[in-house]
Amino acid sequence: MIGLSRESLRYKLKRPEMDKPLIKDMRRLAALHPDWGCRKIWSLLRTEGWKVNHKRVERLWRQEGLGLKRKRRKARHKGEEKNSCHVRKATKNNQVWSVDFVSDQTEDGRGLKILTVLDEWSREALAAHVARKMGHKEVVEVLQGLVAKRGAPQFIRSDNGSEFVAAGLVKAMKALGVETAYVAPGSPWQNGRNERLNGVLRYELLDREVFGTLAHAQVMHDKWRRRYNEVRPHGALNFKTPAVFAKHERHRGAVYRAETASDSH
Repeated sequence: MIGLSRESLRYKLKRPEMDKPLIKDMRRLAALHPDWGCRKIWSLLRTEGWKVNHKRVERLWRQEGLGLKRKRRKARHKGEEKNSCHVRKATKNNQVWSVDFVSDQTEDGRGLKILTVLDEWSREALAAHVARKMGHKEVVEVLQGLVAKRGAPQFIRSDNGSEFVAAGLVKAMKALGVETAYVAPGSPWQNGRNERLNGVLRYELLDREVFGTLAHAQVMHDKWRRRYNEVRPHGALNFKTPAVFAKHERHRGAVYRAETASDSH
């Protein structure tokens, strides 16, 4: 009916006898070198005297199921909705810090990574640290410096980026008595306080300035942070500046832990 030969339809591959010794040697070499791929095994076969085309070796390699089984990286998805800023809210100054990253570049096209740290109650921008690259060790250094100046918060809210879920960071924060609270994966709005800070940073600085060097970028971020804390009125604080609001909270004792820094920051 379909114009196909019965012999073609029912044909079963008959492995040539000459392939058996080759397959045996392929299996032997694959067992000796389990981390090597088809091309390296083919090269060894040639060294041992086999005059064989690499295409034939590749065909037999696939046929015998000798391909490397690649390990999949385990996704470290941490975080829960209960850690959202709308659920687990700050009620005192220095109680909850939130952290996140913003990206930009210098005029030569090289990348910049900016770590922002926010006090969620006073809305103070505690840090806007700029670097070319930043892993968990650099994040730990920034947070440890802030703890030394202000005292430790109850917990630090973040997404589940690799820099924040790293075992080294969790261990360092635990040593300071600080909990790491991760929002649900793929839910940036659950870290909304810091997201808003980053939006203001993007609008007021990153979209308006061209940074010549890394040092220039850091100076401009420090200048912006002082302006954000000391000059810019904040709607959520009844149009007080974060610095004025934080000072008022310290005077009335609404601080999670006693600060070791002076009142000016």
